[in-house]
Amino acid sequence: IVLEKARSMATFRSPGRHGYAVEVSPFLPSLLACAASQHYGIAGSGTLFVLEQEEAGVSLVTSFDWNDGLFDVTWSENNEHVLVTGGGDGTVQLWDTANPQGPLQVLKEHTQEVYSVDWSQTRAETLVVSGSWDHTAKVWDPERPHSLSTLQGHEGVIYSTIWSPHIPGCFASASGDGTLRVWDMKAGVCRLVIPAHQAEILTCDWCKYDQNVVVTGSVDCSLCVWDLRNVRQHVARLTGHSYAIRRVKFSPFHHSVLASCSYDFTVRLWDFAGSEPLLETLEHHTEFVCGLDFNLHVPNQV
Repeated sequence: IVLEKARSMATFRSPGRHGYAVEVSPFLPSLLACAASQHYGIAGSGTLFVLEQEEAGVSLVTSFDWNDGLFDVTWSENNEHVLVTGGGDGTVQLWDTANPQGPLQVLKEHTQEVYSVDWSQTRAETLVVSGSWDHTAKVWDPERPHSLSTLQGHEGVIYSTIWSPHIPGCFASASGDGTLRVWDMKAGVCRLVIPAHQAEILTCDWCKYDQNVVVTGSVDCSLCVWDLRNVRQHVARLTGHSYAIRRVKFSPFHHSVLASCSYDFTVRLWDFAGSEPLLETLEHHTEFVCGLDFNLHVPNQV
């Protein structure tokens, strides 16, 4: 795990574990979580690391082991101690950093790997969405043992499910079938299907400042920015990565700035509205970069 801020860098090493996702706490600017797996998630167990960024570097606060790989993590938006992870055994786990005994709850309905989890961003609801290799997305109330709904339509693996930060009950999903889909959870239907790339799409994210703007990142090494009101043509196509793009995040501070990470070992910062969109290339990792996040509390920290 590498934290970037104004050219400074802090590193945490996790021997025997490959990081798949990292998320900064929405409550505490120094706290972050990392979902990790043994053997690139192909076999073995997983670990959830909870870390703290200090002046001297990044230190371990606590960790939780799971019997299968962990591929994604999201913080609760209403409890600073609660986290949710998605596992290779098809389960979604709820963890409490104040309770070291193990998961608060294990939700088991998916039949294949859970590759994406996200906590709802709007104040109207407390929901988790999960996306799986079984081609389905499921919406959960963390207080209940069974999913509220199962959404079907993708013809390939779902790699990414992200709630809209603007519209209650609305999330986007990215799939190996090459489409980006926008779902209305309350109606239980897909509102929009965008053939966004002619290759697998591994990641997507919503703009924090415009409810109609979404970005996708693909195995074709490109990022495409979409305006959902007119999806016949992308707003921007960003190229520069030399291998598949694993994750993309919009900045919480600038409407047209985003960050991407890739199997090419780099993290790149972009401004899709600029004449020269690529702002910076960060080359501090020596392996695949699978996760990234912006710090909500510290401008320009990734």
